Amino acid sequence: MTDYGHDLLFGAFVTPSAEDRAAVDLAVTADRAGLDLVTFQDHPYQPSFLDTWTLMSYVAARTSRIRIAANVTNLALRPPAVLARAAASLDILSGGRLELGIGAGGFWDAIVSMGGRRLTAGQSIEALGEAIGIIRDLWDTDSTGRVRHDGEYYQVSGAKRGPKPAHDIGVWVGAYKPRILALTGAQGDGWLPSMEYLPDGVASLPGMNARIDEGAEKAGRSPAAVRRLMNFMRFDYSAEQLAELTLEYGISGFIVGGDDPRSYERLAAEVAPEVRDLVAKARG
Repeated sequence: MTDYGHDLLFGAFVTPSAEDRAAVDLAVTADRAGLDLVTFQDHPYQPSFLDTWTLMSYVAARTSRIRIAANVTNLALRPPAVLARAAASLDILSGGRLELGIGAGGFWDAIVSMGGRRLTAGQSIEALGEAIGIIRDLWDTDSTGRVRHDGEYYQVSGAKRGPKPAHDIGVWVGAYKPRILALTGAQGDGWLPSMEYLPDGVASLPGMNARIDEGAEKAGRSPAAVRRLMNFMRFDYSAEQLAELTLEYGISGFIVGGDDPRSYERLAAEVAPEVRDLVAKARG
């Protein structure tokens, strides 16, 4: 068993369609239903989508309690120093409800078409490691001195720290390959993949968890410091199956796609309470 002991989160993965205001309405439904989290994919080069950070700001103003995150932020088109300030600002304005989902990037032709630079897979992981360090430094207003970073991919030459987020924003990394899984363990607060993209489905989890755990331990961190979340594009899991994912594989965040308000309401009213009850009984 690999239960890292985190509280359980249940959330929605909403398509940020620019055709109408459905994404906002779905987020409001998720909030009213009692879900913990609403997330949006971030593809700035996709003209059929709303800009994710603009959307999250609007959703934060229309909701009262639900946490909000990109799933995941496209780092290749969002400079880390500016991203740090944007995240802290939205966290302050929302009363501490922002979490930072982040990825190394992909779809490089589309990224280049928007003015971004093309990186190899290895380079993008190195850039992500630099970026997370810069973001954390800018949030760290308790340290003295300005932030300086002279890296291979990012340079920060004496930026002032701040603003300080309203709460400790979680940095949740979208990761699948061994090297970025290790980086997630070393620098991340959470792992945010999709079940449908795991190479062998549930059978992939022990090996991928092990990579994260090894990365954490090499960095002098506890593996339990990294929350394990999971997106489900097709949600046909029972409460017993979700409880097993928690108790056997450490998954403590369940995020459902599909843009169906009824599924969000059922998840909040029926599935989530049953999963929490099963996990609480097993944990004693």
